Amino acid sequence: MSEAPDTTTGTVADAVKGNWVDRHAPAWTRPYLRLSRADRPIGTWLLLLPCWWSALLASLWQGGFSWHAAWVMAGCGVGAVLMRGAGCTWNDITDRNFDGKVARTASRPIPSGQVSVKQAVAWMAIQSLIAFAILLTFPVEAIALGIASLALVCIYPFAKRFTWWPQIFLGLAFNWGAVLAWTAVTGGFHWAQLPLYLCGIAWTLFYDTIYAHQDKEDDALIGVKSTARLFGERTATYLQAFLALTVTLFAFAVILALVPDANLLALVIALGGPWAMGWHMAWQLRKLDIDDGDICLTLFRSNRDAGLIPALFLAAALLA
Repeated sequence: MSEAPDTTTGTVADAVKGNWVDRHAPAWTRPYLRLSRADRPIGTWLLLLPCWWSALLASLWQGGFSWHAAWVMAGCGVGAVLMRGAGCTWNDITDRNFDGKVARTASRPIPSGQVSVKQAVAWMAIQSLIAFAILLTFPVEAIALGIASLALVCIYPFAKRFTWWPQIFLGLAFNWGAVLAWTAVTGGFHWAQLPLYLCGIAWTLFYDTIYAHQDKEDDALIGVKSTARLFGERTATYLQAFLALTVTLFAFAVILALVPDANLLALVIALGGPWAMGWHMAWQLRKLDIDDGDICLTLFRSNRDAGLIPALFLAAALLA
C-alpha cells in the first residue's frame, strides 16, 4: 500500500534531502519547481550531458572550440533545465492517476493536491516557450530537430502502458541532444551523431532500469510495465550488455568524428572518455542490489558522474 503524501510540507518523497527548493524557494513557487523536478537535479544532468558530449565532439571534429560552441553548450544547459521541467510536468499530468497509487510518487504536486491540472498545463507551456526562444538562436537545422523532439516527449509517458521497454522511449527522448547539439555547433550532419545517439540510449537503458527497480512492486500491482519488471533477476546480465553497448558506440562515434584528421594525442584522450565511463558503470554493477531501493536511487544518481567523465575527456582532448 502506498504511503500517504506529505501534505504538511509538500516535500516529495524521493527528493534530495535538504534541497534548495524546500529550504530557500518562495512558498508559492515550490509546487511548480517540484513539478519540474528542480528538487531532483539528476534528470537535468542526464538530459544535458549527451548535448555536451555532442557539442565537444563536434568541436573536435571542427578542429577547435569556438564562442558559438560555448553558446550552444550554455543554451543546452538552460534548455535542459526548462525542457526537463516541461517534460516532467507533462509526465505528471498524464500519470496523475497512477502516481497516487505508488509510495514514491504519491507526494508529487498533482496527486497530493498542491497543483491543479490546469495550473500544471500553464506551467508546462511557460517552460516550453522560454526553451523555444533559446532554440531560435540555433541554426535552422537544429531548430527543426528541436521541434521534432516534441513527438518523443509526448509519447514517452504512455510507453509503460503498452510496452515492457518504456526505457527505450525515454532514451530516444533524453538523448536527442546528441543529435541536436552537433548540428547546432556545425550547422550540418555527420555520421558520428548516430552512434553517439545510440550510445546515449544504451546508457539510458542502463541507468533507468536501475531506477525502475525502486517501483517494481507498485508497478506490478497497478499494471505498469518496465525493463526492471521484465528483466527481474536477470537484470545484471542485461545491464552488462548495455554497458558494453554504451562504451562501444561512444568509442565508435569518437573514431568516426576524429579519424583520420585529429592528432593522435587528442584521439587517445577522447577515447579515454568512454573507457573511463565504462569503469564507472562497472562499479555501479558491483554495488547494485535490485531489492534495495535506496541503493538503486543512489546508483541512479551517480550517473551524473558517469556522464561527466567522457565530457571532461573530450574537453581535455580539445587542449591537446
